[in-house]
Amino acid sequence: MKNWKFYNALFIRVLFIMIPFFFCIFLIYKTLYYNAILVGFFIFLLLFEMYFYIKNHSLFYDKTLLSILQSDFSTNFPEEYKKENFKNLYLLYNKLKLQQQEQISKEQIYQSILNNIDTATLILEKDNDDWNIFLMNDCFSHLFKVPKVSHWTYLKNYLPSLCSEIEKVGFAEIKSAISIKIEDKDLQTFVLQTSNTKTFDKEYFIILLDSIQRVIEKKEKEAWINLMKIISHELMNSLTPIRALSQNLLHIVDQEQLEEDDFEDIKSSISTIINRSDHLQVFVENYRKLAMLPTPTKQMTPINTLFEDCMRIMSPILKAENIELINEINSSRSILIDKSQMEQVIINLITNSVYALKEKSEKKMFLSSYTENNRFFITISDNGKGIDTEIRDKVFLPFFTTRKDGAGIGLTLSKNIIEAHGGYLSYQTDEDKTSFVICLI
Repeated sequence: MKNWKFYNALFIRVLFIMIPFFFCIFLIYKTLYYNAILVGFFIFLLLFEMYFYIKNHSLFYDKTLLSILQSDFSTNFPEEYKKENFKNLYLLYNKLKLQQQEQISKEQIYQSILNNIDTATLILEKDNDDWNIFLMNDCFSHLFKVPKVSHWTYLKNYLPSLCSEIEKVGFAEIKSAISIKIEDKDLQTFVLQTSNTKTFDKEYFIILLDSIQRVIEKKEKEAWINLMKIISHELMNSLTPIRALSQNLLHIVDQEQLEEDDFEDIKSSISTIINRSDHLQVFVENYRKLAMLPTPTKQMTPINTLFEDCMRIMSPILKAENIELINEINSSRSILIDKSQMEQVIINLITNSVYALKEKSEKKMFLSSYTENNRFFITISDNGKGIDTEIRDKVFLPFFTTRKDGAGIGLTLSKNIIEAHGGYLSYQTDEDKTSFVICLI
């Protein structure tokens, strides 16, 4: 950093030293030794003053730079230093100080945000081969009764099940369910989601934990909101024209004399009111089917018999649509189910596959089953158009349908039936195949 005032002052000092130095040599040459010693002492004083001048100057630079390196911005610059020799250093120091203050403010805001969210959040920072706890939000600390420790090994003493699960996958990105015992309470299930982030030479590992119950409540709330929207939409579609037509009829019959055209209007209005009333009745009936699903009457049913009866009903439709059926189900075992309800589920899923294959030139449907971890799985797949990304979270929503003639209760009813059997219904979709999977315990 160039500082001309310092260099000028240094040059003058060197000049003041050089002049008496040459004068001292001249005196020695003239054998005036005592005078030479006196001048030499003066030269020593000038050297001593220049040494301390340079040292003080360098010392302030070193002290300031050390403060910057240690992020210690508590030093106050003397006013004269802000304008003279150390002006540029002061500007650098002040700029870095402001940047640090801004960074601290941002960190406090981010930490405040993380502490106010109701998702347990833990951020680890990698230090060589070890992990230090970079941040633990209040939700994590309060939920798991863990103090805000600074190292991963300390956390393992409090939450061994969580730490062992993460170490087992090598701190890789995962999304799964995990059971954690909090103090002496029963095991609680959480949704565990992790991710890795790298910034410059730093590596961070982010751990998010959500209570399964909270996730379910959130999904249920979203489902109820969507359901209310659909019910309101259906009701308004019927009630609005019925009200308008009723007002029109009232206006017609209030006339003193009715003409031929008036009778035609009356017939047309009554016909429309009946049609909309029928539609509303069907809608209410469908809702009643969902809301009043009977408890399954379970009996041991052979799997082959279940599918033979379903295919006996669906085979004519598959042949009419030129759909190739690849049936890989050939099991001698029996399962405890309500046969009529399960047939309804399988027929609903096959019917959906038939609709998905409408626009395909090569139509294929696949049936398969397998057993895993004391669970029995039935898979119904097709190579149809698949499920669009924007509607994937709505496929099980009551009354939601993409079919013009659909009621929108088939998948919802099927899901309710499977859940009433203690299982679940899910789907998997990609470019080549869409599969609906029935899981029964």
